[in-house]
Amino acid sequence: MPLLAIPFPALDPVAISIGPVAIRWYALAYIAGLLIGWRYCLALAGRPPYLVGRQDVDDFLVWATLGVVLGGRIGYVLFYKPGYYVFHPLEALYVWHGGMSFHGGALGVTIAIVWFTRARKIPLFAFSDIITAAIPIGLFFGRIANFINAELFGRPTQVAWGMIFPYGGSMPRHPSQLYEAVCEGILLFLLLFAAERLGARQRPGIVTGLFLAGYAVARMSGELFREPDSQLGYLVFGTTMGQLLSVPLLIAGLAITFWAQRAPASVRSPPAPPRVAEPAVTPPAPPTPSGPPVPPP
Repeated sequence: MPLLAIPFPALDPVAISIGPVAIRWYALAYIAGLLIGWRYCLALAGRPPYLVGRQDVDDFLVWATLGVVLGGRIGYVLFYKPGYYVFHPLEALYVWHGGMSFHGGALGVTIAIVWFTRARKIPLFAFSDIITAAIPIGLFFGRIANFINAELFGRPTQVAWGMIFPYGGSMPRHPSQLYEAVCEGILLFLLLFAAERLGARQRPGIVTGLFLAGYAVARMSGELFREPDSQLGYLVFGTTMGQLLSVPLLIAGLAITFWAQRAPASVRSPPAPPRVAEPAVTPPAPPTPSGPPVPPP
């Protein structure tokens, strides 16, 4: 081991094990991202411009979960290991073996958003602005889980913080999962948070476009330090699959942002609080005369 290399910490990918049941950090990362993101979306729906109701955000949680899991798994099968799963199709269902694609999950959530907003007759970009503002939360937890699993590690390096990964040989490597957790998670969240606080959601589409373009830049930059997938290696012009798949996101994000900036602002009045029925007031009974009755004249 090189003198300046940092050994990988002894982290167990299994968070909780009860008999034959094992709960992995990777699964907990997805759960945390969905639940915290859902609560953040509810908070955004309660802020101006009031274009989306909180109930719609509540109802979309199941749709988002299906879009992330199904889209992420199908994307991994199609983008990263199609040749393998052609001969082992049943293993495509083994999600507990790992293998999820962000770009596939993004496509799955996009389809879910389009279907959901059409069914509910909700403005598409007003809704997607809320959902995309929360996605960096899930990306952060996902990258931390990648680090715990010692997967998707970086390229060989001589920097002082280079790390020896269990499956990366004896050479120190960039902890690229942590780089991506910071860029795709923390920095991208702060960018969208600042845009939202500056009133970007008054022009639906700006937050969505900023997310797409911001993620593309963060992912393509992170891929410069990340080891390419072994079954794919480097592609055209020395790029990686992650970089190539991010190019359409960058183009779409810039186009949506420029289009949304030209649109007029949209603001609605805050929803009226629910009316509370007032209790019925019974008129008081007339006073009963006291003393002996007065005889008629």
